[in-house]
Amino acid sequence: MNPAWQTYLREHHAVIDNSGVTHFGNITAELQDTQTTTVMADLSHHSLIRFSGEDAKAFLQNQLTCDIREINPHKAQYGSYCSPKGRILATLLLWQQDDDLIMQLPARLSAAIQKRLSMYVLRAKVKLTDASDDLIRIGIAGPNAITLIENITGSPSGFSQSLQVIHNKEISVLYLSQQCIELITSIEHAPALWQRLNQQAKPVGADCWDWLTIASGIPVILPETQEMFLPQMVNLDAIGGVSFKKGCYPGQEIVARTQYLGKLKRRMFLAHISTTQTITAGDALYSSDMEDQSSGNIVNAAVAPQGGFDVLAVIQQSSVDSGQIHWQSLQGPLLEIKSLPYPLPD
Repeated sequence: MNPAWQTYLREHHAVIDNSGVTHFGNITAELQDTQTTTVMADLSHHSLIRFSGEDAKAFLQNQLTCDIREINPHKAQYGSYCSPKGRILATLLLWQQDDDLIMQLPARLSAAIQKRLSMYVLRAKVKLTDASDDLIRIGIAGPNAITLIENITGSPSGFSQSLQVIHNKEISVLYLSQQCIELITSIEHAPALWQRLNQQAKPVGADCWDWLTIASGIPVILPETQEMFLPQMVNLDAIGGVSFKKGCYPGQEIVARTQYLGKLKRRMFLAHISTTQTITAGDALYSSDMEDQSSGNIVNAAVAPQGGFDVLAVIQQSSVDSGQIHWQSLQGPLLEIKSLPYPLPD
């Protein structure tokens, strides 16, 4: 986290640890606010890698699952970076900032992914740098999010689709959805922006933003789940994060083969688990139709406003059809499958 920004947030009641802003005084109240009102969150628990140079787009086109050609100053993109076996090393959000491409991913993965990608630059005219301290990101979510942004920018949002980007002089506005927005600005402008947002939005910690991400059905691969899933298993094909019309990238042959062989046996589902025990990414799931063999794994988990945990989980389709999926063991708490906010491909 940018040191000056960290100091500012602490002066405004943020409790910060190594992972980012944990809360602003009352985690339980903040989670309730996240479900019912307009909230704001610092997003420094995600890092940024900047790709600059005339070959930046071509370089990333040869490395990532998404079609980089679809990214422009007004359109962002989800994507992933895979191993040669087609297993996801990182899920990503990418957008264009001036002439550069910005990749956002969990801070816990950023250094290793930047190092790995740098190995393949070779003679390409592209430079990779850590931009996490250069660009401050603030998440806004809730029923009045768009109106709040319109008031701050002084112009209608023009929102028409998810992942739309609108730039103005001091702020870039990235519409993750109609009620979930990311603001990108410099450290010079961030304090004033935070102050204006705080007049109508309540500050919350990173866990609240993670819960919103889960509710949106957006997978975030963490160190615990690296190389566990193919892109289609975590629904990247449903949110535009994988293209089957582009050229080669690491793992492309396996990803494409899986697509054209037919229906996937495992998909990602949104679910609720009623438990007071801590659920973490990578935890195994079990169902009677699979006996002692795991029927899936947790992708992401966050404490739910109503208690228990809301999770994204990759699960064997046959186990979902059976209706009895348990966390950690066949005697563990049941998963209550919920509807995703987007349709899955046939």
